[in-house]
Amino acid sequence: MASFNDQIIEEFRANEGRVGGMFEGAPLLLLTTTGRKSGEPRVSPLVHSGAADGDGYVIAASKAGADTHPAWFLNIQADPAVRVEVGTETFGAHARIAGPEERDRLWEAHVATMPNFRDYEKATSRVIPMVVLERE
Repeated sequence: MASFNDQIIEEFRANEGRVGGMFEGAPLLLLTTTGRKSGEPRVSPLVHSGAADGDGYVIAASKAGADTHPAWFLNIQADPAVRVEVGTETFGAHARIAGPEERDRLWEAHVATMPNFRDYEKATSRVIPMVVLERE
């Protein structure tokens, strides 16, 4: 998975936030978290559902429907200070996990943008968390 993500990250940065292949045309951002164990920066390419609320971005901790949370989500639980890259812009942000009512609203907006996320929801017994990346 690391090699796959590395290729997407490289392509994203080389093409002003645009990538081809299976993510062509998808709204993509790069999220840099601090590894909860290593303390090292970790970059994850993620689909977002735009600026749903204010000036931030919304992402889903789906891990493609796995029964465990993605590592980036565990990292933001330990340290919510993150860096976000969207297009050619990079900014610091605070990652906030949405509460139940907000989560449901944001999830529906996310699925409207990327309908295949509904399959992820069906594949797991966990409630997929929604995260708001609020600009600093």
